[in-house]
Amino acid sequence: MNTFTYALIIALISGVFLQWRLSVRHIRHIKANRDTVPENFADKIPLDAHHKAADYTCAKTRTRLAELLVSSILLLIWTLGGGLDFLDSLVRPYQLSGLLTGTIFILAVIFISSMLDLPLSLYRTFRLEQRFGFNKMSFKLFVTDLLKNALLMLIIGTPLIMLVLWFMDNSGVWWWLYVWLIWLAFNLIMVWAYPAFIAPLFNKFRPLDNTELASRIAALLDRNGFTSNGILVMDGSTRSTHGNAYFTGLGANKRIVFFDTLVDELSFDEIEAVLAHELGHFKCGHIKKRLAILGATFLGGFAILGVLLGVPWFYSGLGVSEPSTYMALILFVLVAPAFTFFLQPLFSSLSRKHEFEADDFATAQVQTGSLINALVKLYKENANTLTPDPMYSAFHDSHPPAPIRIAHLSAR
Repeated sequence: MNTFTYALIIALISGVFLQWRLSVRHIRHIKANRDTVPENFADKIPLDAHHKAADYTCAKTRTRLAELLVSSILLLIWTLGGGLDFLDSLVRPYQLSGLLTGTIFILAVIFISSMLDLPLSLYRTFRLEQRFGFNKMSFKLFVTDLLKNALLMLIIGTPLIMLVLWFMDNSGVWWWLYVWLIWLAFNLIMVWAYPAFIAPLFNKFRPLDNTELASRIAALLDRNGFTSNGILVMDGSTRSTHGNAYFTGLGANKRIVFFDTLVDELSFDEIEAVLAHELGHFKCGHIKKRLAILGATFLGGFAILGVLLGVPWFYSGLGVSEPSTYMALILFVLVAPAFTFFLQPLFSSLSRKHEFEADDFATAQVQTGSLINALVKLYKENANTLTPDPMYSAFHDSHPPAPIRIAHLSAR
């Protein structure tokens, strides 16, 4: 153990303790307000729906806390417990090239981590979501999705891992800059390719067949100079009753996707308002800003890894006896969240700011009342709590709390 070991332990314990305290505050706050619907929602959200949202949110918070504890324990087992070192000792004796050894090692870590996460994933889907009436996924579909994801990981992930490891070993001290460019190019390619080639592997998409709604959406897009490759409805109801809508794709491959659950629940005015909000993210440049922030964050991360790659205390402090390129990469991926968690309020604050801006844009395009009604329906149908703890929300919520968001819209 060295100074870096103690730094990791302190960061991990501090993060777990803080999240535990926030979760306890969140649950207490929701329970204290469980029996009273907030005044702005009293005529729109019945008390039984408010109860369901409170109970569902508390259950999700407890589950996330359990996931945090499990992931923290597994991190310690992988590192200080010698898990990575043991796995490395199993792969090295085959005396393969460094590139193949590293690729097999990283794929093995990903596979084992996925298997360890499987019980919690099953619980979330077939116990938590089932209990509150949201899950529509069969066990067969769950397994099918799992196998498809594993196959995609092998087909797409393996070449990417090999490319990254090759550059780390063969491109000198500036390898981290080249790897960052690879990461950036890969993400842009995936944003372009996902709607056309990957999403259809998991869901069925059909053109929006209501001519009146399609015409209204087309007019909204034309007014704002937005071109897309289609307005599609996704069979989200095969997996969940939760509703949503989103833009996806890049360039000429952009698409607008509505969950079928959302189309069935909202009126045309409300659907148009939801789309106007999503369009606001595009028109306000939020997508570019988020990509820029994410890119800058990863650039900084790769630069730090570039320094850590050559220092022995980084490996010994994390329970690794044999330094290597692939070990440095996997160690950094595993331990970075323990140190970066404390930046989460900054990113959450920026995201909430973008949501307000997108709402403001939408109110200039559609009736404010339609957006308010749509949001209230989505809060109700998705069982989103109306009374989150403010401090917990500041850390975890990418969207403003419901009362604050509706009050902001009402003021306009």
